[in-house]
Amino acid sequence: MNDTRVLDAVREFLNSAGVTFREKQHQPTFTSAESAEARGESLSIGAKALVVKADERFCLLVLPADRKLDSRAARRNLNAKKIRFASADELRELTGLAPGSVPPFGPPVLALPLYADTLICRNELMAFNAGSLTDSIIMATADYRRIASATWVDLAEAD
Repeated sequence: MNDTRVLDAVREFLNSAGVTFREKQHQPTFTSAESAEARGESLSIGAKALVVKADERFCLLVLPADRKLDSRAARRNLNAKKIRFASADELRELTGLAPGSVPPFGPPVLALPLYADTLICRNELMAFNAGSLTDSIIMATADYRRIASATWVDLAEAD
């Protein structure tokens, strides 16, 4: 799946769910901090989507962009002995996307089980790259919680 198809799938999913959202096009961004700056939004509202391999299955984890993954909490909440980030090749094979461009949605956008960190809900808005390094979406967190079909768990390192 190429970038445009994922972005179109995100748009279609949000529109079909009646979600109001704002799109922002920007220069390519490779880190959460660069993305926040390009969007003109706080890093804390960013949603970082990470594809990991938990034992033998791949999962999509979403956490606040200003936090790091707590691998111990992730292993516990995914009921896995081992967890590692997907390689760039695995990510491309699973999603058709480059690192940093994965949107925070499982089915129907991406065919991966979705786990979202409870801290995502601390902000009214969330922002994320939507299938490319140059396209972002900003939407209400309450809408994300309503439509994302995520398993809500603790994934991020504490303060």
